[in-house]
Amino acid sequence: MQQMQQTKLLSIKEASQWASDFLKKDVSESNISYLVQYGKVKKHNGGSSVLIDMGDLKNYYDLYRGQREVNWKKRLGNDLNWALSFDHLREKDTTKHVHRLHPYKGKFIPQLVEYFIDGHTDDFKKSTYFKKGDIILDPFSGSGTTLVQANEMGMHAIGIDISQFNCMITDAKLLDYDMSILENEIKKIYQAIINYKTDSRIDLFENELMSYLAKFNGKYFPNPAFKYQLQKRQINENKYAIEKEKEFLKIYNNLVRKYNIELNNFSAKNFLDKWYIKNIRKENSDLATLKEPQVSTYYCWKHKKICKPLFSIREWFERYTMDTIYRLKVFAQLKTSSQYAVLPADARSVDILKEVTKRNKKFAEILKNQKIKGIFTSPPYVGQIDYHEQHAYAYDLFGFKRQDDLEIGPLYKGQGIEARKSYVEGISNVLLNCKKFLADDFDIFLVANDKYNLYPLIAEKIGMKIFDQFKRPVLNRTERDKSPYSEIIFHFRSI
Repeated sequence: MQQMQQTKLLSIKEASQWASDFLKKDVSESNISYLVQYGKVKKHNGGSSVLIDMGDLKNYYDLYRGQREVNWKKRLGNDLNWALSFDHLREKDTTKHVHRLHPYKGKFIPQLVEYFIDGHTDDFKKSTYFKKGDIILDPFSGSGTTLVQANEMGMHAIGIDISQFNCMITDAKLLDYDMSILENEIKKIYQAIINYKTDSRIDLFENELMSYLAKFNGKYFPNPAFKYQLQKRQINENKYAIEKEKEFLKIYNNLVRKYNIELNNFSAKNFLDKWYIKNIRKENSDLATLKEPQVSTYYCWKHKKICKPLFSIREWFERYTMDTIYRLKVFAQLKTSSQYAVLPADARSVDILKEVTKRNKKFAEILKNQKIKGIFTSPPYVGQIDYHEQHAYAYDLFGFKRQDDLEIGPLYKGQGIEARKSYVEGISNVLLNCKKFLADDFDIFLVANDKYNLYPLIAEKIGMKIFDQFKRPVLNRTERDKSPYSEIIFHFRSI
């Protein structure tokens, strides 16, 4: 009791009330629980309840309310537009409804689209660029973030992407579904998976593996205490992770030998045979973007513990399909009657009106009458991502034709002088082609990491000027390299 008075421990409810008063805005109990779960503040044991040190919470919010911004500006420059950091948002906010239906490298968060096309104003932005009923174009539409947000805000949208699989992802997000039919089909598939007689050794092996993992993680990666220690830099994560990963790998390898588990065929040419163990390939596959085949236990930099590869899709299929249905239902409540079209094409040469007419005649009439009001897109960066390879499994599964040679700024070309020249030419040709379909008073917003200062040259080549630019810090990055990083939103207009 004396310790509680000295350290001023608060319950979750009390912490919520205190934080709301301190920040002068609503801070829910779930907000506080999130801070505890992810190690932002230390969890104290209050018997049947969780307690939080008020001083610890105050230190966190003091940092949140200004010091973080100061530190980032020291490293990246005072011209950072902190409003575009979206520092106050949780992951569940930036991956809302259908935006999280499929992993995709290099996509921007939906709030960035909202900021520029919904008429929001602040000290940095006092103009309304788009309104309800306008047509927005994204010539590098990727997984469809711009199109989804435009629809939610009552705007028509056109997306173009060289990857047919990317276009399929976007269509899947925007389609109107009969939920009862969808749910029945999913139940049939799940029942077929349940009825499939998998190798019984897998179940025995995985049950024993999970038991060992639970004990090991509970001892060496206790949550949320371990995450809190990482936040306070009390543990060298790299060194500790490597040490414990190796330690548990001995247990894992013993279990693999005990149950005679067949792992991957690394010499296989087929993507699925190379990346997924035999049992998964028989059941089908739960697919995600990976860097290399993962057939052993490993330290997970996201979950901050030792995790295991996938041995059966049953549990994951059920979890992901339930989540997918939920997200589709949430978005269905927000969708408008706005028109959209997704074009699997080369944005440098596609006849946008012709292709929209093929897919959506009603939308084509709107396009003829009012043209495209502007562009919001994130072009590929120079030599950073292999966009086709991140979804290599899709080309095995669906028989899609790969068009790697038509990518602009592909990874394999690198970032040298010739690669940059090719990039400038490619982006310029895209904008020149799209310009033919734009209204006279268009606005173009390009989200780019322009470390080679190529966009002023691009603007010059296409007869436009950089009307404004916004430098935003990129927070909450998923990769292990957490070095301060920024990108520019270029605002192009006609000269």
